[in-house]
Amino acid sequence: MKGLAFSAAILFLVGTLLGQGQQALPADAVRYGPYPTNYKEIIMKWLDTQLIDAGSARIEWNGEPKPADIDKNGEHLSGYVVYFKVNARNRFGTYTGMQKHGTLIRNGEVIKGLGLGY
Repeated sequence: MKGLAFSAAILFLVGTLLGQGQQALPADAVRYGPYPTNYKEIIMKWLDTQLIDAGSARIEWNGEPKPADIDKNGEHLSGYVVYFKVNARNRFGTYTGMQKHGTLIRNGEVIKGLGLGY
């Protein structure tokens, strides 16, 4: 019985050590730029230039920034992608409903808008 308990303890320790070696590596800062810890501020500043009534915007964030490479029409961009939904007022003062959008952030600024109209 002691041998079984000892074997179980060894298997547990080995499994724990192996699991620690499989943690996610940080993204390559040279390729993607520094991680945007203040991504919400960066995006809100960008939305001020994109929306008619940015002060009315209601935002639902869909996760943390993730490293991404985008290749569209021969243009290759790397950075951190953030997806979110926006409900803001249009020119008539009515809310448009939640619309999916995203941004690609690099070096503290939005370099590409993703979604409708971009």
